Amino acid sequence: MATHRIIPENPEERLIFAALVWAWGFYVLGAMYLIGPLLAVSLMGIYVWRSFSSSWDISRGRKPQVPAGVVVWWIGMGMMLLSLLVAHIAWELGFGQTLKSSIGWLKGWAMLAMFPFAGACLRIRPQLVIRAAGWFGLQTLILMPFLILAGIAHLPSKLYISPLQAIGGPGPEFFSVYLYIVDPSDNSLRWQFVAPWAPAAGMMGNMLFVLAMHERARFFKVVGIIVSVMICLMTRSRMAELFLVIYPPLIWSLSRLSRPWLLAVGGGVSAIIGLLADTVIDTIQSAVSAFRSARMDSTRVREALGRIAVARWQEDAPIWGHGVVVRGTHFVEFMPIGSHHTWYGLLYVKGIVGLVALLGPLLWTVFEMLILAQITRIGRLGLTMTLMVIFYSFGENLEILAYLIWPALLLIGSAMKRGISPAVRDNRAVEQVDNGHEPLAAAQAF
Repeated sequence: MATHRIIPENPEERLIFAALVWAWGFYVLGAMYLIGPLLAVSLMGIYVWRSFSSSWDISRGRKPQVPAGVVVWWIGMGMMLLSLLVAHIAWELGFGQTLKSSIGWLKGWAMLAMFPFAGACLRIRPQLVIRAAGWFGLQTLILMPFLILAGIAHLPSKLYISPLQAIGGPGPEFFSVYLYIVDPSDNSLRWQFVAPWAPAAGMMGNMLFVLAMHERARFFKVVGIIVSVMICLMTRSRMAELFLVIYPPLIWSLSRLSRPWLLAVGGGVSAIIGLLADTVIDTIQSAVSAFRSARMDSTRVREALGRIAVARWQEDAPIWGHGVVVRGTHFVEFMPIGSHHTWYGLLYVKGIVGLVALLGPLLWTVFEMLILAQITRIGRLGLTMTLMVIFYSFGENLEILAYLIWPALLLIGSAMKRGISPAVRDNRAVEQVDNGHEPLAAAQAF
C-alpha cells in the first residue's frame, strides 16, 4: 500500500479528492446535487486565475493547449444554450423562466463541457481520481451491511429532505436521504446509495467498476470491484448488470482494432454468425424480451414517455423544441415527458438542434478515443467512459445526472490531453506513457 500512496498535490486535485472522498457526507447533508456544479465552477475559476498568473508550467512558459475535442464539447453545449434561449422566446416563457432554465443549463449540460475542459487543461492526475473513487468505494462497502439491515428491519426508508432544497433543483428526490427504497411494482428492496434513484446508482456502480479495473493498488482494486458489483446488484438495475457483462469483452476488442490477427478473427466470427443468422436473431430477441419483462411497469412507462416526447416534438417544435420539461399524466406516473431517455428528452425540450448538439461531440469523442485506445491506457479508460455515457443516454437523462458522472467526464478530458501530447504522437514513447513515465509535456503520468 505504501508504494501506491497517492495524495493531492495542488488545489484542483484537493477539490476533486474531497468531492469524492466526502461524497457520503455531502449526501447526508443533501448537498450532492450542489457539489457537482460548485466543483465545475471552482475548477473553471482555477483555470481563469492561472490564466492571469505566472503559475502555468514555468519551465515551458505557456498555458496548456486546449484539445480539439474539448472545443467541440464547448460548441455543442453552447448550441444547447442557444436552443434554450430561442425556444423560450418562441414560446414566450418570460424572463424569469428563461433565467431559471439558463441556470439549469449551467448545472447540467454545461458540465459536460466544463469537466472535460478541466481534465485536459488543469494539473489533474487520472490516478488520483481513481484512488479517490477507491476511498469512496471502501466507505460504501463498510456502510452496505447497515443499509441492508435497515431494509430487512423495515426501518424508515426516507429519513428526511435537506433544507438545501430551498436553493432549487430538479425535485425533492435530489435532496432526500434514503436508507433504501421499496419497489412499488413488487415490494422488493432496492438501494440507491448517494444517487436520486436506483438506476442512477447503478450507473455509478458501473463507473466505479471501470475505475477499479484501472487501479494499481491491489487492495483498492479488489474493494472497488466488489463494491461496484454489489451496487449493481442491490440497485436491481438492468442496465447496470448488462454493462458489467458487455464492458470487458467490448473494450478488449475495441482497443485492439489495429491488431491484424483480431481483424482476421473478427472476420471469421462474422462469417459464422452469418451462417447461423436465424439462431443468433432468435437468441437476441429472446434476450431483449427477457430484459424488457424483468420490470414490465418500468418498461411500459419508459416507452410511453418516449412515444409522447417524439409525437409532441414532431407536432409542436421540431427545430428548437419546447424549451422546458412538462410532467406527464397518471398513465406515465406523472414522470416528465422525455425523461428516462436523453435523446427523447432532447427532441422534446431542445428539438433537432439539441440532439445534434450532443450527438456531434459524442461521435467526435468516440472516434478520438478509439484511436487513443490502440496505444495508451488512458485512451482505453476514456473510451470506456465515453461508451458508458452513450449507453446510459438511452436509459437516463445525462443533463440531470451530470453531477454524478463528473469523474467520467474529467477522465475523458484527461485522455484528450494525452492525445495532443508529444509522448503519444511519438510511437517510441508510447510504452513510457503506459508505464507511468510520461514526460512533463504530457502533464502528470497515468
